Amino acid sequence: MYDDIIAYQGHEGAYSHLSCRKVFPEMTALACSSFVDAMYKVEQGQAKLAMIPLENSTAGRVEEIYRQMPKTRLHIVGEHFEPVNHCLLGVKGSRIEELKTIGSHPQALAQCDDRIKSWGLEPIAKLDTAGAALEVSQLQDPSHCAIASSLAAELYGLDILQENIQDRDGNTTRFLILSKTSSMPVYRPGKRFITSMMFQVRNIPAGLYKALGGFATNNVNLVKLESYMAGGTLKESRFHLDAAGHPDQRSVQLALQELDFFGRNVRILGTYEAHPFRTDHEMID
Repeated sequence: MYDDIIAYQGHEGAYSHLSCRKVFPEMTALACSSFVDAMYKVEQGQAKLAMIPLENSTAGRVEEIYRQMPKTRLHIVGEHFEPVNHCLLGVKGSRIEELKTIGSHPQALAQCDDRIKSWGLEPIAKLDTAGAALEVSQLQDPSHCAIASSLAAELYGLDILQENIQDRDGNTTRFLILSKTSSMPVYRPGKRFITSMMFQVRNIPAGLYKALGGFATNNVNLVKLESYMAGGTLKESRFHLDAAGHPDQRSVQLALQELDFFGRNVRILGTYEAHPFRTDHEMID
């Protein structure tokens, strides 16, 4: 019944919505009020997949996702890199010279900070980009605008006052595709895979160095390593790791054995094909 539904956080027109339509055009995209709600829909079988942003090339990681992943048993079954084209949206007939305030998600505001300052606008944080666009359409105030997608402008009847207002070219968001069931792809030589995991380390000298040593000695490339505080205290760190490889490769197996020995609470989040963006931009060997 819910096999054709993919959940995302935000209003219709959010970049997560845009990514859902691009990757799974045959599925129905379901808007959710929060990341937790989107993930909960999958856990409860009310949606087959969730499209969740993990990090942005300009503004960095989405901190909330790292806090939520240990609390869920969902699996990563894919990734998607979405180039972000931030648009300045206003009511019909409005002009940049009239603007005073600008609303959007904190990540989008951070990604356009230089441009916002150059216009002398007051930034106002909102829950998501599309919600900020919806508010502009409801207020009909020519002095208030939003940063959102061209899809949001289309859905809410707004003018695109300027496109590509992000501070840096190449602004890209990486999304994780989450599922209730694990889906290990078959290893095929020549295909590039990413294996994601989380772990903690033993309280011993050089614990992290020893836990990661197996990846170095077995020539397994680490493409991402993030640390964050676990359990609501400042006493213990948890690590998120992305390795270039598949568990059926002997080198990855040996590296994971060493991680299991020196680490603890090791959890494989998923193995999936590397997105073409990685090879196009030489992010992995």
